[in-house]
Amino acid sequence: MKLLQLFITASVPVLKLLLITGLGAYLARDGIDILGEDARKHLNTVAFYVFCPALVASKLAQTITSKSIVEMWFMPINILITFIIGSILGWIVILVTRAPPHLSGLILGCCSAGNLGTILLIIIPSICKEKGGPFGAPDVCQTNGMGYVSLSMAIGSIYIWSYAYNIVRIFSRRSTKGSEVSEISISMPSKESSTSDPESCIEPLPSSSKDMIAEDNEDHQCAVPCSRSVAKPEVVSSINMVSVTDKVKQNISMLFRKTNMSAILNPSTIAAIVGFVIGLVPEIRKLMIGEGAPLRVIQDSVLLLGDGAIPAVTLIIGGNLLKGLQGQGIRKSFIIGIVIVRYIALPLTGIFIIKGAQKIGLLHSDPLYRFVLLLQYALPPAMSIGVMTQLFGAGENECSVIMLWTYALASISLTLWSTAFIWLVA
Repeated sequence: MKLLQLFITASVPVLKLLLITGLGAYLARDGIDILGEDARKHLNTVAFYVFCPALVASKLAQTITSKSIVEMWFMPINILITFIIGSILGWIVILVTRAPPHLSGLILGCCSAGNLGTILLIIIPSICKEKGGPFGAPDVCQTNGMGYVSLSMAIGSIYIWSYAYNIVRIFSRRSTKGSEVSEISISMPSKESSTSDPESCIEPLPSSSKDMIAEDNEDHQCAVPCSRSVAKPEVVSSINMVSVTDKVKQNISMLFRKTNMSAILNPSTIAAIVGFVIGLVPEIRKLMIGEGAPLRVIQDSVLLLGDGAIPAVTLIIGGNLLKGLQGQGIRKSFIIGIVIVRYIALPLTGIFIIKGAQKIGLLHSDPLYRFVLLLQYALPPAMSIGVMTQLFGAGENECSVIMLWTYALASISLTLWSTAFIWLVA
């Protein structure tokens, strides 16, 4: 394909995304208020529990077989690589811009977690429908492409709510701790401060909630009390060894206890498991998949529900981005740093990784599969990061501004990178 034709093919799905997003922003305006805050919440709930799981389950059930799952084994590793490299680059952004603690988790989350579902759901089908498309027959391209996108959405959801979620949680907790330490020191009576022992080795354990305090108390209830008497070296060494061992055990137990399993096992993840079971078990697949399947009406109904995921989620994105225009100011260096990471550094890194993986034989020959893998490096930040900032109350307004600018620039970035990626794989 000629370069101009490649550019037109890549720009069409991005224009569709812009039009639907713009419509969502228009419907969310105060003067219109068709897609106001309450309406977006209700629509988001329906999309989260019904539309998106139906789409993931139906597409995976159609495309996943024992052969295809072997061919797509590299995708979970590729998505994990995007998260790790994005986190490293995000940490560099934090160091260079000297970001405050309460925004560190937001910056790391935006740099590491990309929108692995909604954007791909629009781009891949649109490219497949183009006449003379680079990925072969439209029906075959659509079927295979939606299988890749559904797997990307399912794996991405697991990583976002296990990896990015805990990053935002940890940094928001640190910033909350710092503010509460200052409040405690200000409100503490002078009498207590004058009688406290300056050499005491017992430090206060401030936390962001009563549950955290209770957990910390449970973790430290076996701590050895301080003593002014001089202990023997053998006793000191044994105490140190016990304390180190206890700390390791406590950290491991806290990690498992504080992992948000309900967030990881969200409806889309459960739907992905159902889709895998239907696709991989031949007896169930024959019952539900195919024109002659006796229970094909179930699959057709789920497909019909899944078709509502793309417009519903895209309208919600447009309505949420409108909040960025009303958000508080944020330093330009943060936005520039995130844009450089997501739209320049990560895509360039992805080209080297995918080309290297292809050269040593880790990828199968389908160019559409390689295109999806490359596109996972050039996506805007996941909208779930905004939900996390609302949940922990750290950087909510700043997140709205970041999302506004990154998604506004995504129209240019995705068009250019999609053109380059199609040229590389086709």
